Amino acid sequence: MINQKPYLICEISANHCGNINTAKKLIKTAKKNGGDAVKLQTFTPDTMTLNSNKSFFKVKNGLWKDYSLWKLYAEAQTPLRWHKELFEYAKNIGIKIFSTPFDETAVDFLEKLNCPVYKISSFEMTDLPLIKKVSQTKKPIIISTGMASLKEIEISFNTAKKNGAKDITLLYCVSNYPSNLNDFNLENICILKDKFKCKVGLSDHSTDNKVAITATALGAEIFEKHIALEKQKKGLDIEFSLKGKEIYQFKQDICLAYKLKGKKKFFRNISEKKSNMFRRSIFITKDIAKGQKFTKENIRRIRPGFGISPIYYEKLLGKKSPLNLKKENPFKKSYLKILKIKEF
Repeated sequence: MINQKPYLICEISANHCGNINTAKKLIKTAKKNGGDAVKLQTFTPDTMTLNSNKSFFKVKNGLWKDYSLWKLYAEAQTPLRWHKELFEYAKNIGIKIFSTPFDETAVDFLEKLNCPVYKISSFEMTDLPLIKKVSQTKKPIIISTGMASLKEIEISFNTAKKNGAKDITLLYCVSNYPSNLNDFNLENICILKDKFKCKVGLSDHSTDNKVAITATALGAEIFEKHIALEKQKKGLDIEFSLKGKEIYQFKQDICLAYKLKGKKKFFRNISEKKSNMFRRSIFITKDIAKGQKFTKENIRRIRPGFGISPIYYEKLLGKKSPLNLKKENPFKKSYLKILKIKEF
């Protein structure tokens, strides 16, 4: 699914505020600011919950306090009638688009639109029938893991594999909105990569790019962030969304972190070579006649670095010089071969 690293998925969610033109502007904003894909959420209130006023169905705290679940999802939904038009719009401007289905009917609906990838939200990741349904499409699947135990993740991952999913990505996620820095345990990224041997990323609901930068350094490859328009003030997810040019800065930050992470082998850039002259090396400090022994008085470890490395110094002491050597000259590597000293 994804060949480019790091890969940024821009989540539109409810920040379209019920306006399809705003949804299109969000897609365009994602494209303009370096997003690699945009994502919708596919549900209706009745596929999410019951239209009930009982206390079970009331949000008690947080950003959406006092909403009933039905009212929240009615306001947050991306109407099904918009999907085809939004998929076509994204295709026309050259950005990948896919969605999170929240039940099996949403998968059937998205299949008709040839949705290329499916995302399972943290809140649905233990819904095994939904994971089975998505996996049976054989398309790439991204699973967010907020709130989940390692055992729950294992069950969901194995369910996906057993039902045909070949390309599985796990996203480490903290399901607080917005997430605080002390909510994170980014070593979870390493644990997930080690245990499941799959691509791992970050679904980030924080308001600090340092979280994603650190996640990149720890091996995260795929990132999901909620987005909004430049200077947008309203939206159910506005408190933890990147706005306009903030998307670009986020992408730049994770790309730089990825670049700094570098190669999977020990490596020194050629640009460092110019600093070699400031290293210590072995220099001849007094004229030495052929056959004369090397001593602490006639060879020294000093700057600059044009002689051989000081690692040979103790091996040279007491050896007889094979040549006449002049002071203030570097001790050359070619002398080692004559002295039958093995190079490191």
